[in-house]
Amino acid sequence: MTADATLIPMTAVAVRDLLLKREITPLDLLDTLEARIREVEPAVNALPTLCFDRARDKATALMEKPAGDRGVLAGIPVPIKDLVEVEGVRTTRGSPIFADTVPETSDLLVEHLEAQGGIVYAKSNTPEFGAGANTFNEVFGRTLNPWNTSRSAAGSSGGAAVALATGTAWLAHGSDLGGSLRNPASFNGIVGMRPSPGRCAATPGVPIDQTMGVEGPMARNVEDLALLFDAMVGEEPGDPISLPFDGRSFLDAARSGWKPKKVAWTRDFGITPVDPEVAAICEAAAKRLSEAGVVVEEATPDLSEAKECFATLRAAIYGATHKPLYDNHRDKLKPDVIWNIEAGLKLTAEEIAKAQAQRHALFVRALAFFSDYDLLLAPATIVGPYPVEQRYVAECHGQAFDNYVDWLAIAFPATLWTSPSISIPAGFTKEDLPVGIQLIAPPRGEHRLLSGAKLLESILWQSPIVPIDPRPGS
Repeated sequence: MTADATLIPMTAVAVRDLLLKREITPLDLLDTLEARIREVEPAVNALPTLCFDRARDKATALMEKPAGDRGVLAGIPVPIKDLVEVEGVRTTRGSPIFADTVPETSDLLVEHLEAQGGIVYAKSNTPEFGAGANTFNEVFGRTLNPWNTSRSAAGSSGGAAVALATGTAWLAHGSDLGGSLRNPASFNGIVGMRPSPGRCAATPGVPIDQTMGVEGPMARNVEDLALLFDAMVGEEPGDPISLPFDGRSFLDAARSGWKPKKVAWTRDFGITPVDPEVAAICEAAAKRLSEAGVVVEEATPDLSEAKECFATLRAAIYGATHKPLYDNHRDKLKPDVIWNIEAGLKLTAEEIAKAQAQRHALFVRALAFFSDYDLLLAPATIVGPYPVEQRYVAECHGQAFDNYVDWLAIAFPATLWTSPSISIPAGFTKEDLPVGIQLIAPPRGEHRLLSGAKLLESILWQSPIVPIDPRPGS
């Protein structure tokens, strides 16, 4: 067997089963993906960097092992977001500064995935340094939404989400600080989960112990995502906040049949406008949990200081992380990144201390809230996919935003609480564009989150909605 188009719509779980039975090989999967990429990639620009020669070398080496010793993924190919280094593969971070960078070593995350049988074959497109929920950069250009190629794929894990939606990936890696796993999942009709900090080890940046940004899994459905998450979790000495794996499979959790007794629903957390159509789609989806006997109530913790807190802490991270680039390559940075770095460099110790105190208060309130509710549901984004030419959403439901971050406030709570949060498809707008609903669990509550997400997914969808062929838009 070589390329086999019938493999493209299969679930990752089914593909893994075929690998374990030796009915297909990792090389067959790579041939299949390479053929699919030739068909659809020119229309969407999701995977601008390919490394199939390296992938086939890794696959050949993996095939020398017994099937049971090939790790959780057993040879499933996985694209890596272009913020993360892969040894011998061009890694640009979406920036002209790093346009020709080829690292000599891989990030801890990549090493961990490869040890679990993941085969890296591509880098997925991302905005410059992952800044902004619209995937475009000066190195590779725009990634387009396959449901309507005139629309944004969101971001910053936009390339990964589009690859899943178009069938050029069964599983994909992404990352999330302000919704970068959840936003593109919503816009592309796939599933993306922001895990608790420390679940997925990665090479640390500055500061080494930050808990705002995390690495995480993306897939076409909840079970597939749980499979990839099983391959991503685990302690690595090189990551000081990484958590040990306790042996409980997240795929088993998704399949466990556990269901929440009582969940909360909020359309806006009390902090952001939401497009009425998006809010209605998500509210209808949330209330369908009542069909399984789940009590659904409208409630949310007090998040009145969340926007100020998030803006300060994000700016502090950007100032600390990117100051050397600002000092030496300011002319090559996009305006949004310059604005964020400068905001961070202007912060006083008093402002940072205030934000840390605010985050602690938010965390304490969240823990109390989750003692009453098993999960909290909300829209994953405040709008549906918008025109790709817009750098960011400038207005929603009569409220204007003056920067590229404020429109993402619907994603701030889970980040500030250190809670795991997952976006699954909730429905479609009148323009036939996907909308995602966000489910949030208490910190380190991924097992209940995946089970609850699987329950809602099974109620909402009787058949898969992706992969699709790209649909031209105007």
